[in-house]
Amino acid sequence: MNPLLDATDLPRFSDIRPEHVSPAIDELLKDAEAALERVVGESVPAEYEAISAVLDVATERLGRAWGAVGHLNAVADSPELRAAYNENLPKVTEFYTRLGADERLYAKYKALAASGQAAQLAPARRKALSNAMRDFVLSGAELQGEAKQRFAQIQERQAEVAQKFSEHVLDATDSFAHYASEEELAGVPDDAKQAARAAAERDGQAGYKITLQFPSYFPVMQYGSHRPLREKLYRAYATRASELGRPEHDNSVLMRELLALRQEEARLLDYANFAEVSLVAKMAESPEQVVGFLRDLAQRARPYAEQDLAELREFARSELGMDDLAAWDLAYVSEKLKEQRYAFSDQEVKQYFTEPQVLQGLFRIVETLFEVEIRPDEAPVWHPSVRFFRIERRGRLVGQFYLDPYARPGKRSGAWMDDVRGRWARPDREGEARVQTPVAQLVCNFAEGVGGKPALLTHDNVITLFHEFGHGLHHLLTQVEDIGVAGISGVEWDAVELPSQFMENFCWEWEVLKHMTSHVDTGAPLPRELFDKMIAAKNFQSGMQTLRQIEFALFDMRLHAEPGSEDRIQQVIDEVRREVAVLIPPAFNRMQHSFSHIFAGGYAAGYYSYKWAEVLSADAYSAFEEAGVLDAATGRRYREAILEVGGSRPAEESFKAFRGREPRIDALLRHQGMA
Repeated sequence: MNPLLDATDLPRFSDIRPEHVSPAIDELLKDAEAALERVVGESVPAEYEAISAVLDVATERLGRAWGAVGHLNAVADSPELRAAYNENLPKVTEFYTRLGADERLYAKYKALAASGQAAQLAPARRKALSNAMRDFVLSGAELQGEAKQRFAQIQERQAEVAQKFSEHVLDATDSFAHYASEEELAGVPDDAKQAARAAAERDGQAGYKITLQFPSYFPVMQYGSHRPLREKLYRAYATRASELGRPEHDNSVLMRELLALRQEEARLLDYANFAEVSLVAKMAESPEQVVGFLRDLAQRARPYAEQDLAELREFARSELGMDDLAAWDLAYVSEKLKEQRYAFSDQEVKQYFTEPQVLQGLFRIVETLFEVEIRPDEAPVWHPSVRFFRIERRGRLVGQFYLDPYARPGKRSGAWMDDVRGRWARPDREGEARVQTPVAQLVCNFAEGVGGKPALLTHDNVITLFHEFGHGLHHLLTQVEDIGVAGISGVEWDAVELPSQFMENFCWEWEVLKHMTSHVDTGAPLPRELFDKMIAAKNFQSGMQTLRQIEFALFDMRLHAEPGSEDRIQQVIDEVRREVAVLIPPAFNRMQHSFSHIFAGGYAAGYYSYKWAEVLSADAYSAFEEAGVLDAATGRRYREAILEVGGSRPAEESFKAFRGREPRIDALLRHQGMA
């Protein structure tokens, strides 16, 4: 049996092969097509449950199978799988585009919304119905004739171009390798060197293999004293997928096309620009409001950033003999300054964060605050290093998740959470089996352990793990049973980072860290003295880091709010840097060519969400600072007001239900040392 057609339980990841993709997707598309035809006919009344029992059952099954294919394409890329994915992408996109714009289906939903039944629906269902009505309009359901046809073409082409963009970034990252000498790796920590040596040996090469995978690249940038190698690596990293690298990986044309398509989509929907379209389903009300928010934050952060840079330049000149601080020196000089000022290094801290101990500590916090138990579980996986867990409350299954922690070739860089399936009271089942429990995938790109030792995580890695776990909890702990608004579904995009950024705060608490650290050689927990140094250094360069995020967010918003920006992408990033950056990158920097968040990842005109949601998350966390960071009663209130309700009501209402008031920016500024 084709494993992609087996919807009985968890995906059979270990059985899925490229040759399964087309037959399964063709069959599931045929079923979904039949469901659509049936649901718009006379036999299915304009009632919520009746529509869902026919259409949602078929599309959920299609979405689950296609999600498994897309996931494997991101974490286990191969030429055969990529070909199968690309062959089916237009078919799947075409179906969902047509579904969202189907006038007959829209009419049925309008009849439902206008009926007496709509007023009787439970609040979560009313919200799901309201979202559906909004999405029909945004999907072109009110367009006619040529406009409707063109809208569908735009959707299909955008999906193809975004996928190609993503492939170029992956291929450009994977295609670079430098076999370094012992001399070139002066200052680089032993564990990073061991991993590089092992990688070179696997290739049958002498020396040390350095790649653009972050666990390989960054230790050289942070600790390597060999400046020419840092420059070489920086140049390769900063020009990935651009016209300055291999022509077959250049994203220049794709970026221009995507931006032009998005603006054309906005015009068809009668909006001035794509940013306005993007914000319809978000908390922020207009591009002007977002730009104002970012500029206000930039103004507050600027004095701190200028001070950060002045200190860095003075230290580089007086201590390291560098009169010209280049972009490839930043991480190295920053690390040296931090070591001198706070008398510790990231490498020293890393020895205490063994992966098993960190996971145990993370699970302990979640179990304490949210009254659940996390246990190892079994499921077919896509790589031997992937693990699987279950979450229970009082012996009942709440949800399950996969953890894929390590970087490897063929795996997209970065870290993310994705859903395998959502919580749902399925209309095609009876009794207790009716409620489908949610399943998530947590993906990171850490360095694997070497020499038989467990993987060691930097403190930044720990923060990343907590961040993705926060997204996972939002998806897994929901109690909403309507699929469109359960967990992260239906949550405004600029609020979706609240639970993830909220979890990051625990990585700075002594009560937490003393239980989740264990020295790789001695087993000793993190010393209090070292923790105090970490806290002292917590806001080291926070001004510069804040401006960097604002630079990305303002660039994204301007690209999508200014029609014609596709012809001046470099000009826009240059203008934004002149406005907000304190240190301008070199002219060859092509960060935008690998900016997958906005060109291939759903954050178009939405990158500001990180900063927007950070206001919410810092303010939410301050409730725990007031009550005690592991206070179970506050944890229960947070779980019930924010995590359990998912997208079933506006995020602002959920926030107010938890804090009892509107969000304030004070906690964010205080947390970042800018109060």
